[in-house]
Amino acid sequence: MADPAECSIKVMCRFRPLNEAEILRGDKFIPKFKGDETVVIGQGKPYVFDRVLPPSTTQEQVYNACAKQIVKDVLEGYNGTIFAYGQTSSGKTHTMEGKLHDPQLMGIIPRIAHDIFDHIYSMDENLEFHIKVSYFEIYLDKIRDLLDVSKTNLAVHEDKNRVPYVKGCTERFVSSPEEVMDVIDEGKANRHVAVTNMNEHSSRSHSIFLINIKQENVETEKKLSGKLYLVDLAGSEKVSKTGAEGAVLDEAKNINKSLSALGNVISALAEGTKTHVPYRDSKMTRILQDSLGGNCRTTIVICCSPSVFNEAETKSTLMFGQRAKTIKNTVSVNLELTAEEWKKKYEKEKEKNKTLKNVIQHLEMELNRWRNGEAVPEDEQISAKDQKTLEPCDNTPIIDNIAPVVAGISAEEKEKYDEEISSLYRQLDDKDDEINQQSQLAEKLKQQMLDQDEGASCFVAKML
Repeated sequence: MADPAECSIKVMCRFRPLNEAEILRGDKFIPKFKGDETVVIGQGKPYVFDRVLPPSTTQEQVYNACAKQIVKDVLEGYNGTIFAYGQTSSGKTHTMEGKLHDPQLMGIIPRIAHDIFDHIYSMDENLEFHIKVSYFEIYLDKIRDLLDVSKTNLAVHEDKNRVPYVKGCTERFVSSPEEVMDVIDEGKANRHVAVTNMNEHSSRSHSIFLINIKQENVETEKKLSGKLYLVDLAGSEKVSKTGAEGAVLDEAKNINKSLSALGNVISALAEGTKTHVPYRDSKMTRILQDSLGGNCRTTIVICCSPSVFNEAETKSTLMFGQRAKTIKNTVSVNLELTAEEWKKKYEKEKEKNKTLKNVIQHLEMELNRWRNGEAVPEDEQISAKDQKTLEPCDNTPIIDNIAPVVAGISAEEKEKYDEEISSLYRQLDDKDDEINQQSQLAEKLKQQMLDQDEGASCFVAKML
């Protein structure tokens, strides 16, 4: 990886227009927009974001403000994340997806599909790209593959860099915007939705569309990779407003629980003083771990209702956005070094090692003079600024027990430690699999008990 750099999470705030039900009810339009970055709710305090998008903002303008730069970043080897957050019926799915095949009304995800390939077609002919996509949802805190509905409880594991990923998720190679759109259509058809009082097509799950881009310059052999997470979160909701009951009520509880876990992670990172960030409290926060406080350029689009009926929820969303805006990520290019670059890196480290050996030699000479009772004048003592210009002293041997510290561990030791680390990760993965198997078994037993109860009830009813 290239040298890391710190960057803030970007937060964009989008207000939808009043909907038909709110207009019929006579709801008041409460936001006041001041410039491109500030919104005031009623007589309250101003909320400042990287950009505030009023109801008149077009889908194209939203894309240009929220997503266009991240596409360029991912094609330059960075990781990126865009996710929409807000209460149910605030415009999240409209922002992320929109009308998938309408050039005017399509949202961020379909526009990205086209934009990525537009960039690729205009780039250097020596660049070779490999693009694969995955699509999954988190429903009742279980990860379900939207491209293979038989995979209903996938596990989150960590790679060798301790970055979480969904193990066993279907990956499709794509070579055109049309192929990306086909995958989106296929996955969207399998997503959980329900009718509530506030939304005719309320998303009952968090959906994640993942684009993985690898590129190689066939002349220089330089390799870059970037991942782009596109997340449509299910909406937070008050059951009293949505009229949720039965299975939909259970979904609402799980949605609110996972969004609460997300809020706790944001709060912990925003405070900056807590050593523990509760990423493991939900599947969603595990998956977004690198996006929040890690190696990722992240944009959050907070979606808000303009209606006075939803004033409390809108203020809560705005406060979430303000906390998120304070979070810093540390980003770096995902660069795989070529053989020539590894050689240069080795030579550089070798030179550094030589300098350090010279420093040790001079320090040993100085130490011997002190031990022999000689007072070493200050101008002859070794300072930090002298270390880079020191010439080797051939007549002074390097002490054996110092050399290994300078040279570092041997190749054999490194291999041994790497194997131990890999073994520990395998054990963690095995434990994750075991937990998932137990969870699936518990679900089956629960269903069997429910079936038995129903059977017993039917039997009693017949007897009566």
